[in-house]
Amino acid sequence: MNKLVAILTVLIICTVSANAQPEGSSYKTAIGVKFYPGAITLKHFTRTNRALEGLAYFWEDGFRFTGLYEIHGDINGAPGLKWYVGPGAHIGFWSDKWKDRWPDRDNKVALGIDGVLGLDYKIKGAPLNLSIDWQPSFNLIGYSYFESGWGGFAIRYTFK
Repeated sequence: MNKLVAILTVLIICTVSANAQPEGSSYKTAIGVKFYPGAITLKHFTRTNRALEGLAYFWEDGFRFTGLYEIHGDINGAPGLKWYVGPGAHIGFWSDKWKDRWPDRDNKVALGIDGVLGLDYKIKGAPLNLSIDWQPSFNLIGYSYFESGWGGFAIRYTFK
């Protein structure tokens, strides 16, 4: 599945590269990959300090889609660097392999709420954005539990 994520990301970037944002320390939309556990990420600003981010995670145990609403704020003295925080939700579908490892969890669907806390940096003069964040989540439907291990490092290609 990781090869599929990489191939899809490269194809999307190549397809829309004519609209790339060449300069500046802000962006409107960005697409890329997030490392751990591995996701395609799409981030779009609805206002200068509000963004929506969609994450599609793929791994051997299944698939998970997470949607986040992010509030961004500037960091004084650090052009292009912003902090962000916000709520979200997720839905996941687990494979038979996951079920074999966790036989007491009889539901293959997970639904829950998420939070996010992170830093976002737009590289000036290049159509690249980097971010690092922590995404704690709580599964409400399926198997109820708190998960503190989501989040990671993202590299995105930015657009106007």
